[in-house]
Amino acid sequence: MHTENERPASFHGSPQEAMQAPAEEFLYLACLHEGTGVEAPDFLAVVDAEQGRIVHETPMPNVGDELHHFGWNRCSSACHGPDRSHLIVPGFRSSRIHIVNVADDPRAPRIEKVIEAEEVVRKTGCTRPHTTHCMPGGNVVVSMLGDAEGNGACGFALLDAESFELKGRWEDGGETPSFNYDFWYQPRKNVLLSSEFGEPNAYEPGFDLADLEAGRYGHRLHFWNLAERKLQQTVDLGESGLLPFEVRWLHDPDAEQGFVGAALSSTMWRFSRDNGNWAANQVIAVDPVELDGWPFPVPGVMSDLVLSMDDRFLYFSNWLHGDLRQYDVSDPANPRLTGRLWLGGVLGKPSDAGRELNGGPQMLQLSLDGRRLYVSNSLLSTWDNQFYPGLRSWLMRINCPPEGGMQVDGDFFVDLHDRPGGPARAHEVRLQGGDCTTEIFQ
Repeated sequence: MHTENERPASFHGSPQEAMQAPAEEFLYLACLHEGTGVEAPDFLAVVDAEQGRIVHETPMPNVGDELHHFGWNRCSSACHGPDRSHLIVPGFRSSRIHIVNVADDPRAPRIEKVIEAEEVVRKTGCTRPHTTHCMPGGNVVVSMLGDAEGNGACGFALLDAESFELKGRWEDGGETPSFNYDFWYQPRKNVLLSSEFGEPNAYEPGFDLADLEAGRYGHRLHFWNLAERKLQQTVDLGESGLLPFEVRWLHDPDAEQGFVGAALSSTMWRFSRDNGNWAANQVIAVDPVELDGWPFPVPGVMSDLVLSMDDRFLYFSNWLHGDLRQYDVSDPANPRLTGRLWLGGVLGKPSDAGRELNGGPQMLQLSLDGRRLYVSNSLLSTWDNQFYPGLRSWLMRINCPPEGGMQVDGDFFVDLHDRPGGPARAHEVRLQGGDCTTEIFQ
């Protein structure tokens, strides 16, 4: 561990310290061509935060990766080595893992290494790399969502954070769940929590209600012993908790609670530990809406959520309904709605963006000081095409005053559709010095 005087500039000793970090000057954005009809590699874009435009693109070596989620080799919880220097950028559909150097020139990243799918399968037995977190002990862990044939699986790939050698699996034997998706860990409480999506063979061709009825999608949360790397307890959310996607622990390192959003059921759950056991309770529900031409009431599809660094505000997006919400969660058991914007969606609500928007709000990222929320609109290429044919992708910024509420920043809008190289789609955002879904504290 670094001492206070030698800690790298972007590592923080506490959430309160992180909130005092300088504002981001640029951000990294995962962009994909998969599903657009453009036969070109996906790319990592560098977006100037002041100008609101892409200033550099780093293309991947191959076509068809479907860049999705990505993360750092180092962060505040894992202070091994110097400052954060590389981004771990998986191809969700290809199962490649790209190691991208941002230390030499942060505004012009370069690919340093590619771990091919064959090696990933050989060493882990898994495919579909998703969430990336740096971990204590000089490691990087990536959640894996499928087996070699694209069936459902739950595993975690383990990489060395300095050499980027793929070591194998993180979990140390024992029972593993049927599905996997996102994860977050809490070092002081010796716990890692993972969530569920479903079988890649079910969701990759597009959403089919029959697959849900056949049990090919998940609805459970899994609590692991962090030190022993073994599954300890599973909590079933049932029919009201279908597709529990993103996991957000409170940033307070002593907290034993947090939130997870069930995308398809459009419900928010607060998980917590009491008397040694974990439980989850529904605290927000978004009602489905009857809409002409739809065979079933349209769910909100609560696809992403983020907590402010001070654990006061919770944001989530309803990708199909088209609204972005802010809740005061000072009392986590009783969230209170404090802001709402309409940013596209299938319901036809007037846009709060000052322009017509295609698609709906999806991925969210919040600055460390909680004042700037970045929003993109691509979920998964086949789902994009199914629910938003001809999707025009974008990245926008929402200003978030400290007292609560949200306003669209009219000076920041990145159009991913009208580009010289043809349309692309925007997915996850990372801020240059860490953000509210990166930083975990010991």
